[in-house]
Amino acid sequence: MHRLFEIATNGPGLYEFTREVSKWVDLANVDEALLTLFIRHTSASLLIQENADPEVRTDLTEFFHRLVPPTTDPTMGYLTHTYEGPDDMPAHIKAAILPVSLQIPVISGRLALGTWQGIYLFEHRRAAHRREVAALLR
Repeated sequence: MHRLFEIATNGPGLYEFTREVSKWVDLANVDEALLTLFIRHTSASLLIQENADPEVRTDLTEFFHRLVPPTTDPTMGYLTHTYEGPDDMPAHIKAAILPVSLQIPVISGRLALGTWQGIYLFEHRRAAHRREVAALLR
């Protein structure tokens, strides 16, 4: 089974879509499988991260902003791919560092996530986007 999830973003940050994926897996009516998620973009990533405390999402967003600041930051003067805006090449760097695909076991018909784990799209660009995540359940 396969599906394309569309996730609307509105600037940098983590956007949880665990509920949507879980509903789709429930409808698949499989006992055991492996779910693969793949983001179809080069300036956003996928993460499994804590979903209990929203400060985790804020801190991760801030950390990666400091790790790879926009091209307007003097430390980023070496970058040459700058014509799509000061957040574009830094977004590509973040996507190169972070995962663009995830694999999650399905056991007894449910995602085998831990108690506080959620599935997130990590948007690295400032503008709003409609991101696509391809899902394959085997």
